Amino acid sequence: MSVLTVPKAETDALDHRADFPAIPAGWAYLDTAATAQKPQAVIDAITRGYDTSYATVHRGVYQRSADMTLAFEAARRRVAAFLNAGSENEIVFVRGATEGINLVAQCWAGTQLKAGDRILLSQLEHHSNIVPWQMVAERLGVAIDVIPLTSDHKIDLDAMAAMITPAHKLVALAHVSNVLGSLLDGKRAADIAHSVGAKLLLDGCQAVPRMAVDVTALDCDFYVFSGHKLYGPTGIGVLWARPDLLEAMPPYQGGGSMIDKVSFAKTTYAPPPGRFEAGTPHIVGVLGLHAAIDYVESIGLDRIHAHETALVTLTREALSQINSLTLFGPEASAGIVSFSIQGVHPHDIGTILDEAGVAVRAGHHCAQPLMETLGVHATARASFGVYNTADDVAALVRGIERVTRIFG
Repeated sequence: MSVLTVPKAETDALDHRADFPAIPAGWAYLDTAATAQKPQAVIDAITRGYDTSYATVHRGVYQRSADMTLAFEAARRRVAAFLNAGSENEIVFVRGATEGINLVAQCWAGTQLKAGDRILLSQLEHHSNIVPWQMVAERLGVAIDVIPLTSDHKIDLDAMAAMITPAHKLVALAHVSNVLGSLLDGKRAADIAHSVGAKLLLDGCQAVPRMAVDVTALDCDFYVFSGHKLYGPTGIGVLWARPDLLEAMPPYQGGGSMIDKVSFAKTTYAPPPGRFEAGTPHIVGVLGLHAAIDYVESIGLDRIHAHETALVTLTREALSQINSLTLFGPEASAGIVSFSIQGVHPHDIGTILDEAGVAVRAGHHCAQPLMETLGVHATARASFGVYNTADDVAALVRGIERVTRIFG
């Protein structure tokens, strides 16, 4: 079987494997949707942060603390520019997208919604964009409705427009599906939500590593992402929100840094974003996130998106030739290909591929409702990054051919 359906030069245009010391020669890492490997530039930024310049932020009057505070807040400005936010004060540092969604669920939905209100999700959401809303709904007596998918596994915005009502106060959707790579028309989703006065939250975990994201142009109300999927450190993420929404939200946690004044009689809170950043932050994680943004923008997000699109096309064309294999998601998915093989559990697929030096994800991908919609218990998933080439696709296909021989 030939896998070079797309010209090799096109898919090798962004071969940045040499930037990633954790990827040895001969290993095809195809699990970027779970977590991206880290380029040397990010590793160096983290090392410097702990090695020669470490100090706490926002508290010390000595010079190194002041310097680290400047670097920390420079990273906040960098994130704001990366998202085309109106101000760095719209950027809240959180542990990851999961915490960002939970923050909005507790501090906005938990204080703004009431019994009889409704929340709108879709069938392809990650558990992190389902469970927090269920927790709020159960506590407040709020109902959750679910948008179906189109035949090619995208969120059906026509159906969304038909089913949304003034009772819907919040819509929460994945900008890019972590299972299917389906890309949402975020601006249209915002227009539909706003037509009834609802707010729109977008889960951008799979979008920000793969394409330019402009929250102003999207016209959403909340946007979240995790640093570790953007070639940055684990344990750091971002919540962006409109400033009027942040201003109206009470704190998420209590402690140091988020206060204005504390007394036993009464405590007053700092303005956003400090109000939502209790305790000593993940200082060096923020520095690593800054370096990761610099890294992807030095390559160019448009180029990254084109590169991953070419790899997806190459992969889908090759895998479609295997009769026992079923592909999920749209043809033009964003860097992600999910599939199943008749009579073979995805964990067996993943194990055999690992023996061949190919790392893929296997399971329900924290999207069990989507698995039910697709009619499967689990899938195998290959997801791409700037370090992948046509050689990795070829290794994947060879490994899958071995799977079909073993189980054939």
